Amino acid sequence: MIRRSVVRGTGHYLPERVVENSWFEERLDTTDEWIRTRSGIERRHFAAEGQTTSDLAIRAGKAALERAGLTAEDLDGIVLATSTPDFTFPAVATMVQAGLGMKRGFAYDVQAVCAGFVFALANADAMIRSGLASRILVVGAETFSRIMDWTDRSTCVLFGDGAGALILEAQDAAGENTDRGILSSDLNSDGTYRELLYVDGGVSSTGTAGQLRMQGNLVFRHAVDKLAKTAHTSLEKAGLDGSDVDWMIPHQANLRIISATAQKMSLPLDKVVLTVADHGNTSAASIPLAMSIADAEGRLKPGQLIVTEAIGGGLSWGSVVLRW
Repeated sequence: MIRRSVVRGTGHYLPERVVENSWFEERLDTTDEWIRTRSGIERRHFAAEGQTTSDLAIRAGKAALERAGLTAEDLDGIVLATSTPDFTFPAVATMVQAGLGMKRGFAYDVQAVCAGFVFALANADAMIRSGLASRILVVGAETFSRIMDWTDRSTCVLFGDGAGALILEAQDAAGENTDRGILSSDLNSDGTYRELLYVDGGVSSTGTAGQLRMQGNLVFRHAVDKLAKTAHTSLEKAGLDGSDVDWMIPHQANLRIISATAQKMSLPLDKVVLTVADHGNTSAASIPLAMSIADAEGRLKPGQLIVTEAIGGGLSWGSVVLRW
């Protein structure tokens, strides 16, 4: 017998403000058609003034706990992925811990930009498998609207705010790829590609938060190749292949990237959970958001095989294979 990290519950939260593509038409040299054609995005949510990343994360965490039938005191820890923290420190996870009323255990942040949730999920899984924890809340939460250059039509139309969460719980399993829970993961980074996607500010460089900068065409090229490869690697580690996959829940960055990746994996789009049209790119929040919505809609069934994959600044990319 081995320990597996099984999903016990999911939750998400989206800010109330919905921004349609037409909002950008009034402010930039762009059109709804241009945005849809290049990204598949139709609308996104922006946090309200004074609404922080931790506010969104707390709401998503509460929803996950409620769906799981648990309380904050049932958790051993929180691992939270974000690139848009409330403060330089403390970690957003500690504010979520306080907001949930959790008085025990650990809470810390992981930063791998859009790949952050995959890294956080693999991290939490490793702790559960090692026996360091038995139940962990894993959160992805972002307020990317705070770091947009609103004069750059190639980037500011792509991103949105939101939070998603899931609870991983230790369960005994046979150690076969038919087990429920996380079966494998694959994590990668290559810092030589920093200039492709970064924020031009920081504590030790400019003393400012900075704004997002991206070479979109080059990121696209790397994304399709690296996402398909990491998904295949995770599947191979689990002794599975693309034909075994019931659902791909990818990072929701761009419909063209998602479609090209699915094609490389020989997966039809009806096996892909898509939320990018309604949420835009919510960075580390996009996978748990999509997963929670698919779960709430009843699309994810016990025993189904799911592959998640993401790529973000760094470049950092990775994937996780799990059985629902």
